[in-house]
Amino acid sequence: MDGEIERFIKVWITSTTCLCYCYYISSKIPKGFLRLLSILPILYLFLILPLNLSSFHLGAPTTFFLVWLSTFKLILFSFNQPPLFPLPNNIFHFISIASLPIYPQPPNQNQNTKKYKKPNLPFTCLKVVILATIICCYHYREHIHPNLILILYCCHMYLGLELVLALSAAPVRTVFGFEIEPQFNEPYLSTSLQDFWGRRWNLMVTRVLRPAVYNPVRHVSNFFVGPMFAASVATLATFVVSGLMHEVIYYYLARVPPTWEVTWFFVLHGVCTSVEVVVKKVVLRRGWKLHRAVSGLFTVAFLAVTGNWLFFPQLVRNGVDKKAIQEYTIMVDFVKDKLQLLFR
Repeated sequence: MDGEIERFIKVWITSTTCLCYCYYISSKIPKGFLRLLSILPILYLFLILPLNLSSFHLGAPTTFFLVWLSTFKLILFSFNQPPLFPLPNNIFHFISIASLPIYPQPPNQNQNTKKYKKPNLPFTCLKVVILATIICCYHYREHIHPNLILILYCCHMYLGLELVLALSAAPVRTVFGFEIEPQFNEPYLSTSLQDFWGRRWNLMVTRVLRPAVYNPVRHVSNFFVGPMFAASVATLATFVVSGLMHEVIYYYLARVPPTWEVTWFFVLHGVCTSVEVVVKKVVLRRGWKLHRAVSGLFTVAFLAVTGNWLFFPQLVRNGVDKKAIQEYTIMVDFVKDKLQLLFR
């Protein structure tokens, strides 16, 4: 564990140095291809840096932050697109926004914050308790039905992601004092796939993929298929890119060649979301509408079934789930040993 933490620190020192280069040098280069060319070595480094980490709980967030979020943010930065444009006056702001799952809230868009609820401390504590309970249940997994185990995995993934992303953003909110848009918006209350993927689940990724993939593809598609189908093409392209990025993250976690199951998961959801949007336009025009409870149940059921079919098998097959569970015990023992040394 000591060696892994040392490698983790080196990875983030290197990535911070790379972002200093982007702030002081690349930002002086005119936007466009030349600036993108100047940061290509940084993007390459971000691809290989997480390979130095072998643990799940240090490697997975680092991979997500550097390989996915930082890479897309820097590509957008090359063309003067938010969130790194306008260029922050403070280099610490730049590094934080580029490397962490945060998206500063524009000061002139306060009306948009009304649709999000501020973090509720008691509710957050309840989520921590639920996550701890799920982890304890894994000790009895041989007595639990496989389908229930997969349900626990779904809950574990959501709660783990939300807490990790919130903990990553909290210090920046406290130290720098600017408002940060939330990463999740109660995804378990989703009433449709469009609602789940576009407005509730991992909104940091949505905010990055929309200007990086969706908007350009929709703009180009207008010339070939017209505005009626351009949105569907752009939606499908965004889901394909998301699927491929998940394949990359799965490779870092399992270190085995991709099986493309998770890509098909996102292709399926991209197709279904596009069809859903078209159908809703026709249905709403005729005055038909499903009750929120019914549409929400269908949405959650579809996510659970397709997730167990295509999203989780690659991780389970390569033992990533067992590795993550075992690391909890290792981390607890590590903290206990350090505390004992501290109070001797």
